[in-house]
Amino acid sequence: MKSRKVVLITGASSGIGAKTALTLGREGYRLVLAARRVDRLEAIAAQIRQSGGEAIALGLDLSRQDQIIQLVDKVQDHFGGIDILVNNAGSASHLWLDELSLERDITQHLQVNLVGMIQLTRLVLPGMLESGGGQIVQISSVAAWVGLPTYSIYNASKFGARGFMSGLRRELRGTNVVVSEIFPGGVDTDFAEDPRVGWQTRKVTPAFALVSSQEVADKILLTIRHRQKRSVIPWIMWLPIWADAHFPRFVSWVLSFQFYTRDGVRYSWGRKAE
Repeated sequence: MKSRKVVLITGASSGIGAKTALTLGREGYRLVLAARRVDRLEAIAAQIRQSGGEAIALGLDLSRQDQIIQLVDKVQDHFGGIDILVNNAGSASHLWLDELSLERDITQHLQVNLVGMIQLTRLVLPGMLESGGGQIVQISSVAAWVGLPTYSIYNASKFGARGFMSGLRRELRGTNVVVSEIFPGGVDTDFAEDPRVGWQTRKVTPAFALVSSQEVADKILLTIRHRQKRSVIPWIMWLPIWADAHFPRFVSWVLSFQFYTRDGVRYSWGRKAE
């Protein structure tokens, strides 16, 4: 039997978010698609409606608190509440820390990936508690466990999100609100492909560790159906998480081949792309 639950998906205009929207739409979930690129959202929502599903598109910039508040109010007016929140929106810049700008690359990314996500979760939570249950699904990353060069700010946001979800899960004990986390490894999408750099996930991630947006979307569906609490995809990515926890020097040595020359000079990704 198809579900009629209301699902809010952030970052739904492309990549994992778009595939998740289409996947959940086929399963009968009533969808709220949120992102900055409303034109793309409208196209995805129209596709879902043409297939017999129900979806609305709403603009959202997670760096704007006023937009977060307005979004939750609009969903409340339209559907009466939110049963499932999929925190998928995110951004990153793969540059060395001293190459990052304070506003665009640091403040903006932390606001979207961490602060805005927390603010949205905080506003959605009371409705779930009042209705007697719900689910918060955090689309995170293996970068929430393993620190990588040129990922320092992204790591900070994902480590922070993992800590937030861990604490929230314990706060919500006995409430029937489930906190779920999915930690993909390298995902074959255009996410975070910064035009300033030549670094690309699909080029530097081994094929056996690379997953597609659809594979992550399928995992999100299973996580919602079975109310799972934590998943790493693909499962083999538990290995670097374990290795970094127990043998950090070895992991640093392995990573050095990807980010430094034999002489110990860090790569300039702009030059490497040429």
